[in-house]
Amino acid sequence: MCWLNSDHRRYSQFVAFRVGEILESTDISEWRWLSGKLNVADEATKWQRLPDLTNNSRWFNAPSFLWSAHNGWPVPSFNVEKTTEEIRPNLLHHSESPITEILQPENFSSWKHLVRLTAYVRRFPTNARRKQAGGIPVTGPLTRDEMAQAQRFHVKRAQEMSYGAEIKILMVTISATVKKTLPKQSALFKVCPFMDNDGVMRIHSRIDESDFAGKYTNYPIVLPRDHPVTKLILQEIHQRYHHQCQKTFINEVSRKYYIPRVHVVCWRIRRECQRCKIRSAKPNPPAMGNLPKARLAAYIRPFSYTGVDYFGPMTVVVGRRSEKRWGVLMTCLTTRAIHIEIAHSLSADSCIMALRNCLSRRGTPVQIISYRGTNFIGADKELKKALADLDQNKMVAEFTTPETSWTFNPPASPQMGGCWERLIQSVKKVLAEIRPSRLPTDEVLRNALLEVENIINSRPLTHVPIDHESSPALTPNHFLIGSSNGSKPLVPYDDSTTALRQTWKVSQMIANMFWKRWILDYLPTITRRTKWFLPTKPITVGDIVIIVDPNSPRNCWPKGRVVAVKPSKDGQVCSATVQTTSGLYERPAVKLAVLDVGANLSTRTQGPTTGGDCCAHPSCGNAPSNQSS
Repeated sequence: MCWLNSDHRRYSQFVAFRVGEILESTDISEWRWLSGKLNVADEATKWQRLPDLTNNSRWFNAPSFLWSAHNGWPVPSFNVEKTTEEIRPNLLHHSESPITEILQPENFSSWKHLVRLTAYVRRFPTNARRKQAGGIPVTGPLTRDEMAQAQRFHVKRAQEMSYGAEIKILMVTISATVKKTLPKQSALFKVCPFMDNDGVMRIHSRIDESDFAGKYTNYPIVLPRDHPVTKLILQEIHQRYHHQCQKTFINEVSRKYYIPRVHVVCWRIRRECQRCKIRSAKPNPPAMGNLPKARLAAYIRPFSYTGVDYFGPMTVVVGRRSEKRWGVLMTCLTTRAIHIEIAHSLSADSCIMALRNCLSRRGTPVQIISYRGTNFIGADKELKKALADLDQNKMVAEFTTPETSWTFNPPASPQMGGCWERLIQSVKKVLAEIRPSRLPTDEVLRNALLEVENIINSRPLTHVPIDHESSPALTPNHFLIGSSNGSKPLVPYDDSTTALRQTWKVSQMIANMFWKRWILDYLPTITRRTKWFLPTKPITVGDIVIIVDPNSPRNCWPKGRVVAVKPSKDGQVCSATVQTTSGLYERPAVKLAVLDVGANLSTRTQGPTTGGDCCAHPSCGNAPSNQSS
């Protein structure tokens, strides 16, 4: 009866199946309990003597109460209860997990937000108790006491998590008659901590008797240096002083709190501050690469590898009017010789004629290298403005042949054109010394530039020997005209076949001698790296960068996302293409400051990022003016 009146699934499989079959075919009300004395089945199973199996026995005639009416049947005196007989064994597993706090400081980015939310959460049970007592609940803005209690709550929690053993000793010391001290291994052993009336651990300072410093200065609050609460408090103070003045930041922290190694913690807060990282971001140039083939190509004709640049303008007198002229400087990247031509205008045709004049006298080069348009290193503002309309495609189509190629350096990359940058400076210095006080004519200007060209080509490339018996220093003119100044000793003329053959051999020997001196004396002087010694992490596609523009304030530098990079042979990225709101810009790696903003692959396919600055708009005068094609 207990099995029928309980959940049969609690019992063993044998009992559960049979009880289930009984309940499917019958109703529980049809079943009654019968005592053992009236149970006829006991005649065959529980007999102690021979059973009565006669024809008049109850075995054949059934119990006597069955022959009477239902109200005459025996009333059961059994109370149905749950039984544990044949109960199915169950395995119970009990585990305890620590209680998770609702307000976890590591989930907040603002100390004020954490304190205010904690104050509102603590107000709720207070109002619940007041309602139960028939009082008036607290409503409206948070009070000063509520904010202070919320701050103390998180400070105490931080102290308990980091200095639990020290707090237990200090609490015992308050009530005990024998004072216990902290162990010497404790980080707070030397600062004499104590517990105040609010349960906050503070330290005894040496200015306790001062009436002017204040409670927090006399008794600073102890904070662990690696706890999220400490981080939020320091971030709030750092932002209060507008991310400036590190010493002031440390002083304000030390005035109210005691934090072990406070200088290290404050510097870490500043390094992790996103605004400070963006404000202090600067380009990280890659290691200085190897010299290109054009700088090391020995035993070839001068001006086989040529760099081209403009300088000027220079004013000349033509009749009664004045006109402007520009200088076109072509330098041999191997021998460091220069050739100067005059361009009468900045049109593509005038540039082509100047270059053809040079090629007619110096020969067709293998490669021409120059800046892109307005980034000529020797150009001033007027030259930059005029060269913006220069048709570069027309010049490239004119001079690009199977024997000659024209290569452009990335915009705003003066370090890639240092060969002609330094020579233009030398040309301007010499020109300033020999230029007349009055405006020259075209003829005088041309003569002055030729003099400058000869002076620059006479400069020594190697160390000037002090000993007169030593060979003279090697100059670019040695490769052009055979000597430093063009003077050669006079010899009797001999037009015989033998003399001509020997003269040709002598000239070849002299040329080879110059190149051998170039390899032995000049080449070792350009092997040393002068800066950018260590390799850096290359710029990758998807990085958020700031384009450095020295001509604009820092807060006007545009931001963008790198969409393409140009790696060099050594794996370092020398330039990259940046997508901004005003278009695509190609810039060298030394002009790109990578921002640590957590860009990942899922966001690298999105549109450009400007970071809220206005400078990327085309209408802004501080936006970069050199856009790559």
